[in-house]
Amino acid sequence: MTFFEHLEELRGVILRSLSALLLGCVLVGCFFPFFADLLNYPLRVAIGQDSSTLQGLVTTSPMGIFSVLMQVCFLGGLAISLPVILFFIAKFISPALTQQEMKVLFPACIAVFLLFVIGASFSYFYIIPATLSVSIALNKVFGFQLIWSAPMYYGLVVWMTIGIGLCFEFPLVLLVLIYLRIVSSTTLKKIRKHMIVAVLITAGLITPTSDPLSLFALAIPLYILYELAIFVGARYEAKRQKECMRDCNELPWPIVKPD
Repeated sequence: MTFFEHLEELRGVILRSLSALLLGCVLVGCFFPFFADLLNYPLRVAIGQDSSTLQGLVTTSPMGIFSVLMQVCFLGGLAISLPVILFFIAKFISPALTQQEMKVLFPACIAVFLLFVIGASFSYFYIIPATLSVSIALNKVFGFQLIWSAPMYYGLVVWMTIGIGLCFEFPLVLLVLIYLRIVSSTTLKKIRKHMIVAVLITAGLITPTSDPLSLFALAIPLYILYELAIFVGARYEAKRQKECMRDCNELPWPIVKPD
């Protein structure tokens, strides 16, 4: 294929991915009450049995409901269309890969999807309810009345879910860098102290309340994923070194080591 043929193929992938996302958004829009009620789960958990704490969500502007619609449809559409989008991307890059790289592509796509789902679920079922619980408790301490707007609440749920889901992808980024020999597992081991600080800063930026409970609840899994990336990367490097030594031993001429 020529350069322009590759660009045309890339354009097709982008259009098909956007079509899948749009179809997912339309599907969510058709069942909007169900998905909107689903996104209210963290709020119901945070409120608990005390329903007098918050009577319900409100909109404070004439266009507020449209903001809610767009955010809910986008999150639901992205979740539904993500496997299809990954399939389109894998199909696009597969002709340029070797047979060995093709064996890695399918597990990598599955890992991308699973890590995003795990991160999004962790945010939805634990981080967001914990954050809302801390916010409600602080409001009670200072005697403030809770009147939360629907656009702000759904925006919080949507972007925290997506943000934490994407954060859980960073071990794959590290493994790709190790695979491309840009970094090594030894280098990652040396910067552990710096990574702890970076993880804490990232967790503090993502969690809006920045309370210790929510911060460490996010920071600890992220650091565990970092250590897991080091472990997997070190095993891959050891396997690559063994294959290199085996190939060198099979050469028809001896290797002369320098003095």
